[in-house]
Amino acid sequence: MLQETLPDRIRHRFPVLDRLTYLNSCSQGALSDAVRTAYNDYLASLEREGSAWDHWVACTERLRAAYARLLNVDADEIAVTTSTSAGLNALASAMDFTGPRDTIVATDLEFPTVGQIWHAHERRGARIVHVPAEPDNTMSLERLASAIDERTALVSVTHVCFRNGSRLDLEAITRIAHERGALVLVDAYQSAGALPIDARALGVDFVVGGALKYLLASPGVAYLYANSATTSHLVPLATGWFADSDVFAMRIDRYAPSRSARRFEAGTPPIPAVYAAYAGVELMLEIGVEATAAHVERLNSWLIDELETMGTHVVTPKSPACRGPLVAVRSVDAEALVARLSKDGIVTSSRDNNLRIAAHCYNTTDDIERLLTSLRRNVDLMRAN
Repeated sequence: MLQETLPDRIRHRFPVLDRLTYLNSCSQGALSDAVRTAYNDYLASLEREGSAWDHWVACTERLRAAYARLLNVDADEIAVTTSTSAGLNALASAMDFTGPRDTIVATDLEFPTVGQIWHAHERRGARIVHVPAEPDNTMSLERLASAIDERTALVSVTHVCFRNGSRLDLEAITRIAHERGALVLVDAYQSAGALPIDARALGVDFVVGGALKYLLASPGVAYLYANSATTSHLVPLATGWFADSDVFAMRIDRYAPSRSARRFEAGTPPIPAVYAAYAGVELMLEIGVEATAAHVERLNSWLIDELETMGTHVVTPKSPACRGPLVAVRSVDAEALVARLSKDGIVTSSRDNNLRIAAHCYNTTDDIERLLTSLRRNVDLMRAN
């Protein structure tokens, strides 16, 4: 039996776990008492003060600092955005694709947002190169390296693939890209909160992600990290009031963006989501990302062994170094399988005809055993090797 110390300590803070076996943190983290209280606090501020902008702006700054602690960077290097798409669009607008470095190198493991935004800038001269994954869903460093050359402006990679749970070697990718004069963007939406990320130590140039998955909050707020040592020359064309160097100067006769990462922000911050996101990331930091990663790895190693014993096709790489918190299993009909599990009170999701199983800090061996019991009854919907 695996050690249950971590979920035993925190599980009571997530009421949904009293009713459901929740294994869908890759889509939405379970609601905690802290996040619910944060939403109530926002509503109370409206009832109490009507308009509390000084306090609301201060909340945004607290969230900025919390994201910075999560990534081990400075608060001035964090932009608080409304979505990953918003941050990426601002970054893309800052790039010049008319010069010698006109190329974005991406992998075929990316989330649609990433590819769609880069391809949108083909109209501005961008050249997009996609590097395919290997048959085992890993990314070949040799194949990626061969795509990076003197034309490459930026290498855009996911940390963990949303379809199959494969995990990329960010340290090696960053080293290769920087040796060839390219910047590196990391999409950490499927990893931040469940895997430790030290952006400073990795040396990456940008990290984007959002609050609603392993950071335990909800839609409406996200972040973009911009390395102050390597990205200060990039100034976005997509902008807004809160990106200004002096937000409350209220000038309309010039564009004077902040010199910090705030230049990648836009209009009024999404204050209700900011309240929730701050509560979520603070709770995640309190629980401990490293402890969570170790706990989920133990659960997933056991889960993968049991799935293989059942004769299923686990598309997530088996090596812990090559996978994130998400385990994906090939299915004959993934939507039907998700529905059958739901009837047993088990919440999962699907992508690319894979069943996605996403444990987090609050999940237990009992959760995994209930899942396995249900899957054994529904093995007809799972494709054998």
